[in-house]
Amino acid sequence: MKKVLLPILLSLALCIGLLIGNFYANRANYAQRQNEMSLFPQLGRNDKLDALLSLIQNNYYEDVNIDTVVESVIPEILAQLDPHSSYIPKEDLQTVNEDLEGSFYGVGIQFNIQNDTVMIVAVISGGPSERLGILPGDRIVEVNDSAFVGENITNELVLKKLRGKLNTKVRVGIKRNGNKDILKFDITRAEIPLTSVDSWYKIAPKIGYIKVSKFGATTYNEFLTALLSLQKQGCAKYIIDLRSNPGGYLEAATAMVNEFLPKGQLIVYTEGKTYPRENAYSDGTSSCQNAQVAVLLDEWSASASEIFAGAIQDNDRGVIIGRRSFGKGLVQNQIAFPDSSAVRLTIARYFTPSGRCIQKPFERGKSADYENDIMNRYLRGEFDAQDSIKFNDSLKYETIGGRTVYGGGGIMPDIFVARDTLLNTAYYNKLLNLGYIYQFSFKYADENRSVLKRYKSWTELTQYLKQCDLLNKMADFAEQKGVKKNPYSLEKSKPLFQNLLEAYICRDILGDEGFYPVLNSEDNTVKRAVQELEKKD
Repeated sequence: MKKVLLPILLSLALCIGLLIGNFYANRANYAQRQNEMSLFPQLGRNDKLDALLSLIQNNYYEDVNIDTVVESVIPEILAQLDPHSSYIPKEDLQTVNEDLEGSFYGVGIQFNIQNDTVMIVAVISGGPSERLGILPGDRIVEVNDSAFVGENITNELVLKKLRGKLNTKVRVGIKRNGNKDILKFDITRAEIPLTSVDSWYKIAPKIGYIKVSKFGATTYNEFLTALLSLQKQGCAKYIIDLRSNPGGYLEAATAMVNEFLPKGQLIVYTEGKTYPRENAYSDGTSSCQNAQVAVLLDEWSASASEIFAGAIQDNDRGVIIGRRSFGKGLVQNQIAFPDSSAVRLTIARYFTPSGRCIQKPFERGKSADYENDIMNRYLRGEFDAQDSIKFNDSLKYETIGGRTVYGGGGIMPDIFVARDTLLNTAYYNKLLNLGYIYQFSFKYADENRSVLKRYKSWTELTQYLKQCDLLNKMADFAEQKGVKKNPYSLEKSKPLFQNLLEAYICRDILGDEGFYPVLNSEDNTVKRAVQELEKKD
């Protein structure tokens, strides 16, 4: 009997134990769920992310680097707002800020990478490299006694190696044409200015041309220097070239346009949910209030460029020439985090004097559609014909003189200039897109530098270059790279090829002072601006 009951009693005890264990386990789980339920109702929407990260850190089945998760999540959150709110990681913040602040600490060279080698294109005047005798055409093959060539060399890596803290040193090994040995230079990093007014010169009698590439901390002072220089040369009319200018500081744009407006004219106003309306007016202290002005725009002119052009247009102060601008009418404020990263958050919209916001439409969270807008304009034929551009009549506004202008998608020029397709060929576009025109130009300038340096002005240099059969030499160079020579297309596109080759070579020898005058000599938008200003007294 005992033998029969013993197994039964053991089984019963085991079942009771399991039931008791399950009871307490379920009770513990219930208590945990109750704690969680009591936790989350107290969480506002601002605390859910912190709570989620805490849960992951404490309860996820394996270790996770929470900092990495946060770094990847922040851009995704901002992407749900608008196309221009963005996150800047701490390792990128200094470089991003330097671009607009007007200077950085480095060795004072301009370079590009060809054949896996850092080629020095130009040496900054007065910079540490120039003082040591480093020359355009030199190749950097060593950095700090280590080889610095190969497929892994990128622009970012070069900047990381050559830039640094003020007065620190970097040793570079230079390979120079005509020298068998590698030349060693210990360069002390110094403050290197970053200019944003790339070129200015007298382009025609009484007409000055000024190219502005961005609106940074030093742009206004550079602009005043350009104006003063041109005034001394007898200029009283100005072409302000803002093509491909992505914008920058709002204050720089308002200060520059102030130079062309009489006192009391509205330049721009900004307004947001928690950002009360703020107006910027001209103060009447400028010396160019009566000067004729033409502003050049294209599809890559954005933000501060559009503020400048919108103020000129809405106040009927000048003529806008080119193609419809980008359409960025949102204002960002940069806020730093304690770890030295930052967020650029859209806090307001800006409006031109007539009251129009020229921000083009977008859907939150659909940045791909927004980024494809320029390509869609091209496919619609906007670059080739003005009547392909459609505006909404509900966004119609008037300038101070009663002319009709439109909001909702960039600044539409008063005079439309289509892109030049008459001389274009597939062969030209292929060589241009592959970079072979530029690569050949640098190679030619490098190999003939001693001869080309004899010419001190772009007019003298281009006259010499016209005798050098550049086109066929370039075609041979491209054929060695794998693009078969096309005599018909080479002849048809000859003016385009010749102009670009001469401009690039002039830049290598004379800098931007030689580049823009040559490039503009065949630029239809610049030519039209000169024609318009020559009509007016």
